[in-house]
Amino acid sequence: MNKINTREIPEETWKSPKGRFEGAGKQVSIALGRDPKSTDLMKRHPFDVEICRLPAGRTHCPYHSHSAQWEFYHVISGTGAVRHKDGTTPIAEGDAFLFEPGQPTSSSTTATAISCFTSSRTIRSANPATTPDSGKWMVRSPEGALIRSGPLDYFDAEE
Repeated sequence: MNKINTREIPEETWKSPKGRFEGAGKQVSIALGRDPKSTDLMKRHPFDVEICRLPAGRTHCPYHSHSAQWEFYHVISGTGAVRHKDGTTPIAEGDAFLFEPGQPTSSSTTATAISCFTSSRTIRSANPATTPDSGKWMVRSPEGALIRSGPLDYFDAEE
């Protein structure tokens, strides 16, 4: 059995070039021994768990969907909204929600609150994804991300 304490995991931050997308996360699965570059599921794990924190008024990531990945979220604290194919739904402490493969999503916080949530994703060797707002598609693999149309950045045409 692998055991860790999430209070001891360092928080990693990210921010898109223009600052629309921003957040911080604790990589729980990696702390438990997941090797994200391995294709061996015994080393890669069949799921990925992260504890995320979003600054007030920010969005976690571009609106996107994964064709081979489930995404589960549980809001630990704060308020915000989640964008999905039918519109936008407010979210608050205690809310849990699930996206099937192919369902687009993006989460954001309100102007005055900080949202903390857990994010759990199933892992596949290759994970094709689309960003409907910009029309990009990509395939994520353990070796990195291959993005359509050449050397596009993940955030290109999203801000």
